[in-house]
Amino acid sequence: MNSADKKLDIIRKFNLEKVLPSRIMVPIYFEHHMNRKLNLKNPRTFNEKLQWLKLYYKNPIMTDLVDKVKVRDYIKKQLGEEYLIPLIGVYDEFREINFHKLPNQFVIKCNHDSGSYILCEDKKTFDIEKAEVKINQHLSQNYYYYWREWPYKNVIPKIMIEEYMTDLRAGEFDDYKFMCFSGVADNVMVCTGRREGNTKFRFFDKEWNFKRYNISALNEPEGYTMAKPECIDRMFEIAESLARDFPCVRVDLYYANNKIYFGEMTFFPQAGYDLQLLDSTDEMWGDKIVLRKV
Repeated sequence: MNSADKKLDIIRKFNLEKVLPSRIMVPIYFEHHMNRKLNLKNPRTFNEKLQWLKLYYKNPIMTDLVDKVKVRDYIKKQLGEEYLIPLIGVYDEFREINFHKLPNQFVIKCNHDSGSYILCEDKKTFDIEKAEVKINQHLSQNYYYYWREWPYKNVIPKIMIEEYMTDLRAGEFDDYKFMCFSGVADNVMVCTGRREGNTKFRFFDKEWNFKRYNISALNEPEGYTMAKPECIDRMFEIAESLARDFPCVRVDLYYANNKIYFGEMTFFPQAGYDLQLLDSTDEMWGDKIVLRKV
């Protein structure tokens, strides 16, 4: 147990996590997760600089951009409504949802956090009570207090229901996560196999060269590659258009039924505690982040 673990035990024992300021909590969380102290005076790595940005880079538009409802207006203006997954409804409370009027398949989630989504593949077997418990639990939580990602602090929690998206050719669709630095999309992480519960994360650069950026990539054979998606160049363009105003942001996009869809904008991937990145990647990406206070 490191010193941060001991501090965190005391903080949680006395319910102080929501009382102590981020300048105290951020270094504690970092040491707890990364098992090393955070250098805020001279941050060097990607994970370190994300912690610095949590504390000192506060562009007010980011609150709207992490709000899964409000960001839709932004995307509609920047790209066009055709890049949005169709929205069925937005609700303040679970009891407002009329399930009789919903299609047989849909996705229900909250707008203010991560991990609250629920897939309904068949309304006849959908457990509404179980879904209500999960959604209400997420509605009651302020995601900001988990790891001090400040844009989430003032997002007003809501429930949203979107159309259930599948790729008619494959039964599911992959998602593409573009890591952008100062408006340049440096690489894309392709996530495959979610439906089978065996998700793979593979990185490629703009020229579609496979990059060994994470630990699992070390297991791939020499010369590994995968088919280059026909849409990838356009996706890189979209990611850069959305990232141009920020020192660092990950832009998530989907491709289904020959169409590109917006997923979300993530300003602190893995909350800045990504232990799956190789040390060399952590350092290289850190070099690409230009710190500036806002």
